[in-house]
Amino acid sequence: MDGQSERQFKRTPASVGKARAFVQAALPIEQARHRIDDIVLCVSELATNAVEHGTPAGHLFFVRVIFNETLLCVEVHDADNGRLCLKSPSDEDLSGRGLFLVDALSDGWGIMPRDGLGKVVWAEFKLPTTRALS
Repeated sequence: MDGQSERQFKRTPASVGKARAFVQAALPIEQARHRIDDIVLCVSELATNAVEHGTPAGHLFFVRVIFNETLLCVEVHDADNGRLCLKSPSDEDLSGRGLFLVDALSDGWGIMPRDGLGKVVWAEFKLPTTRALS
């Protein structure tokens, strides 16, 4: 059971919810049900970063979901070459928790350059095999 879905989104706050809904619809539900909340929250954080920091005005960002029997990867592509960094926010900080949450909830994440302009921020989630679900 391998699959891949992708979709482009406008640089608007409403696109964060649309990205969450897109990813949730693209998931292999039976395998991902134990991780659905983690996956959707990470998509929300990555899409928010793309809207607020990574996508210049007039550009789109896009989200790709790739999965096989044991692994699901969510990628958020944007048109900015700026680097993201993992912060350790204090209790008083009002922002800066996005990648902190992605780091805590995913089984791995990273940043890589895109062909041409921009970067890809990805998060991986291990999935139980269908035999383990029986």
